[in-house]
Amino acid sequence: MATPENTMTLDTTKGKVVIEMRPDLAPGHVARIKELVKSGFYDGIVFHRVIDGFMAQTGCPHGTGTGGSGQKLKAEFNKEPHVRGTVSMARAQNPDSGDSQFFICFDDATFLDNQYTVWGKVIEGMENVDKIKRGEPVSNPDKIIKASMGA
Repeated sequence: MATPENTMTLDTTKGKVVIEMRPDLAPGHVARIKELVKSGFYDGIVFHRVIDGFMAQTGCPHGTGTGGSGQKLKAEFNKEPHVRGTVSMARAQNPDSGDSQFFICFDDATFLDNQYTVWGKVIEGMENVDKIKRGEPVSNPDKIIKASMGA
């Protein structure tokens, strides 16, 4: 059951997306995401890497996939599968390199299981995620207008 303190709303250029955060799976990641949301970090950030049939990635302040908040997170890999609506942390080659970038799966991506930290799932607005403009990089990308805690 999603509670307001573990629910994040993304108001995007394609509509509202509500994510149930899962501190039971990744307490460190959820705590850090909440800090970033409350500080306004995600407001105005684009979906810079969007691959049809795979995922939409966001959370880079540069809009290129090269940046973050400057605080690396220790991996919290878990048994939660990467399926449609899964929200998981992006990272570089080092497992403990997750920072502020995350992605939402369009479809099953179980080849990522146990290699990326799942910390949430979309519980409302997946149809809006489906509308996000594709590209790698994306030309004139969609973005998060405002991220907030609560549904």
